[in-house]
Amino acid sequence: MKRSIQTSGLRADKHGAKKPRTTAPQQVPDYHLTKQTRDEKGQIVWPAPDDKMEAARAVIIECAFAAKPTLIVPDKDADGLASGAILQRTLKLIGLDESFISVHVLDKGCSVHDDTSRSAMAGFEPAFIFVLDQGSRRSAPLIDQPHRGIIIDHHHAEEDDHPENSLLVTACRYPPVATTSLLTYLLCRDLHDDVEAQCDWLCAMGTHGDLGNTFKWEPPFPDMSATFKKHTKKAINDAVSLVNAPRRTSSYNVPVAWKALSVATSPKDMLSNKDLLAARAEVNAEVERCTHAAPKFSADGRVAVFRISSGAQVHPVIATRWAGHLSSKNLEVVLVANEGYIPDKVNFSCRIPRCARSREPPVNIIEILRGVASRSEDPTLRERLGESFARGHKEASGGIVPKAEFEELMSIMEVGKKPERSATQQLKKTKTQTNTLLGYLKKA
Repeated sequence: MKRSIQTSGLRADKHGAKKPRTTAPQQVPDYHLTKQTRDEKGQIVWPAPDDKMEAARAVIIECAFAAKPTLIVPDKDADGLASGAILQRTLKLIGLDESFISVHVLDKGCSVHDDTSRSAMAGFEPAFIFVLDQGSRRSAPLIDQPHRGIIIDHHHAEEDDHPENSLLVTACRYPPVATTSLLTYLLCRDLHDDVEAQCDWLCAMGTHGDLGNTFKWEPPFPDMSATFKKHTKKAINDAVSLVNAPRRTSSYNVPVAWKALSVATSPKDMLSNKDLLAARAEVNAEVERCTHAAPKFSADGRVAVFRISSGAQVHPVIATRWAGHLSSKNLEVVLVANEGYIPDKVNFSCRIPRCARSREPPVNIIEILRGVASRSEDPTLRERLGESFARGHKEASGGIVPKAEFEELMSIMEVGKKPERSATQQLKKTKTQTNTLLGYLKKA
């Protein structure tokens, strides 16, 4: 029987009377309502500082007119690949001949800072290198040869976290943080009249890929109503799912996704792509196989750890799934560790559970992970974890670390160990039940 409107928010006490619920469902504030950053003059800074935006536009224009080899290095997901497609189309519209443009997709488990990646990028002999959505950190130049380097990104980074002699344009410190595809779109939109018509749906795809399909295009985000009249949200979201699939497969066939996206004129062009559909089916099956792993909790209850073994990159998907289901007053991080993705490494992804998303101060996964490492009795642990530890976003971080060092992290958090009871809890536990049969007989 359905509850009446009057009693649906009430619960019964032991006498049958109704009383108000003490807790209400937590409301997660809409992303676009995040408090914005202002400069020293009180002006809002979004999506990145004006001087950085103008410097990036100047490099894009210089590249287009230089007519020299240009290398685009996009990340492997919908946001990164859409960013690359937006930039590629913009350069061609401005006047750079397609023969000068090359695209390099990193190998599985690699970053732009690895020797193998630097060697591969150098092989293109580029005069300009655009790195999109790969994160950024302080390092040697992207390649040893002379070049102009530009990093367009939105992952957590400090002002000087970039390769030597490269320009970093990041949205990470200017909430609500724009995705890399949106940042790239806003950089390129005014450089040619046709950028908006050719790239608006790519911007929507990349943004939905990172922020979800319920994201609201409200200020400060641009008005995309015309875009969604041309292309349905369903088609855009289905295209996101398909483009994301190849990089999650064990074969890591990202070039298939790039090829499909780079030639598409609308999201519908990808919906019947057999390679993308096959990749998505493979990933869905692997997610279903791995998603039922049981969690173990850190001793303080702040971290829930799921351990899986898969050659597919399904750990971020599973972390996102469980973040929407797990709930407790102490829980702050859902961590899914994949021991089968790269030999001798643990790839792990962390997400903030829904129950913790509106807490004050906000949960910062990067700080939590680094805090765990700092509690080690061995001062070398942080260095041994490597540069790929606790990267990404404050709300969605993770890492690629050696297996032994990952076990050290689990040991520090005391994962699986039951918390010790307080004196009050022990007292409650030792109190005997008074309404036993023996007690009744004694009274009798």
